[in-house]
Amino acid sequence: MDSSSVLELFRASGAMLEGHFQLSSGLHSDRYFQCALLLEDPVRAEKLANELAERMRRKDPKNQRGSFDLVIGPALGAVIWAHEVARALGARCQFTERKDGGMELRRGFKLKPGERVLVVEDVLTTGGSTRETMAVATAAGALVVGAGSIVDRSGGRISFEVPLHALLDMALPTYEPEACPLCAQGVPVVKPGSRTPAA
Repeated sequence: MDSSSVLELFRASGAMLEGHFQLSSGLHSDRYFQCALLLEDPVRAEKLANELAERMRRKDPKNQRGSFDLVIGPALGAVIWAHEVARALGARCQFTERKDGGMELRRGFKLKPGERVLVVEDVLTTGGSTRETMAVATAAGALVVGAGSIVDRSGGRISFEVPLHALLDMALPTYEPEACPLCAQGVPVVKPGSRTPAA
């Protein structure tokens, strides 16, 4: 499955929206990837997760089934995605949640020191939630060894201290609200995500 096939799945599922959107980062854009619609079909979700797992194995032959103890993603957007990727890799799955502005593990989730962790996100724009989730894992003594996403909408500009694997790289413009051309045109802004952007 190449990038064009992944993009076609977004279009076919109605998961790539066009308009004027406020992203979770607080930035504005004319495109929004609603991965909940993409992942609502378990067969499609499994196919995408298997593709990510296979790409990771091809890039690093040592990265075989069992190389990760845990896949973890930030709620809410990456919960389903983390579960599917964990299944494809034969690992456990957990997710972080925001509380009082910070990211943390809740619901009795615990990491063991030295566990090998893959952090996944559905869509990367700035990489902020992924970095916060990595910090939670590292603080617990786990070893973050990779990151993965369905979409990297920065077009490859985001980098971490570990390898990043994305099914779809697209360089899509984002704007600070005060410099947004859509705002200047008076186009109403929609916030489709679940997270309240940082002030």
